[in-house]
Amino acid sequence: MPVTSSTPTSTRQVVLASRPKGEPTPDDFRVETVDLPELADGEILVRTTVMSVDPYMRGRMDDRDSYVAPFAVDGPLDGGAVGEVIASRSDAVSVGQHVVHGLGWREHAVLPAARVRVVDTDAAPASAYLGVLGMTGLTAYAGLTAVAEMKEGDVVFVSGAAGAVGSVVGQVAKALGASKVIGSAGSAEKVARLRELGFDEAFSYRDKPVRESLREAAPDGIDVYFDNVGGDHLEAAIGSLNLFGRVAMCGAIAQYNSTEPTPGPRNLAIAIGRNLTLRGFIVGHYEHLAAEYRERATQWLADGQLQADEPFRDGLDAAPQAFIDLLGGANTGKMLVRL
Repeated sequence: MPVTSSTPTSTRQVVLASRPKGEPTPDDFRVETVDLPELADGEILVRTTVMSVDPYMRGRMDDRDSYVAPFAVDGPLDGGAVGEVIASRSDAVSVGQHVVHGLGWREHAVLPAARVRVVDTDAAPASAYLGVLGMTGLTAYAGLTAVAEMKEGDVVFVSGAAGAVGSVVGQVAKALGASKVIGSAGSAEKVARLRELGFDEAFSYRDKPVRESLREAAPDGIDVYFDNVGGDHLEAAIGSLNLFGRVAMCGAIAQYNSTEPTPGPRNLAIAIGRNLTLRGFIVGHYEHLAAEYRERATQWLADGQLQADEPFRDGLDAAPQAFIDLLGGANTGKMLVRL
């Protein structure tokens, strides 16, 4: 479909104004208006309706080697988003369809149709495809099943359990037959929500040392630790893991804003005698599990075994503060921005 007079020729986007020193501030971001390019053959124009802010984006704001390229200063940020196709020069994707794409942090995106996935927003809200039915959910599922090799009857501990991934991890672990699921969070309110979601035990890491709370919650030890935090949580988990225990290392939010190197667990030698497995992972390496997960998650949602909390902020201008608040633990569930 060729561009018409009603098709926007410019859009707004958030750029990285400067690399954060420690915790990001609003001054590290800037909203700009830019021209949209004309569509080439095979391309589509998407009006973004909801976008995601995620902890991994903090690492991309630093100029260092990682599993994904850093954001460029004065360049636009990007990330997961869902939007409506408003113009198309592709036979594969039509105007009016909704798609998941990777060019969030902007109100409109021009991209090849091959780089989007069409989704049914009648079957589930657009936001679900960024959270419980999207990368967030797949991260939880792949981390538990493929990385930690969770088995029925395992005792599972999840850090950052009230966050987007952590809250799904706990619920999926229960659905897969864990004998006990334990979660840590940063407030009494979040702990209460974890219990509502079906966690058997939950505690605030602010109340006492994590190792003490974990020992009280799992006096006979744990079999699987899903790590979203690192730091004292990882050290505590290593101390509580049973023989042949497994750790899925998903994130280390405790050190994302650190300006100095952070020390590793002081008790890592325990891993030798207990035959522990500590394995890091990136969800992009587990796309082959996506269809399997979505099928199971759809049924779990229908059965009420899986719920998704979605705190929203509204408008592109709200995105930087939403991201800053996310890193500060303001969210329960998946932080999203509606455009």
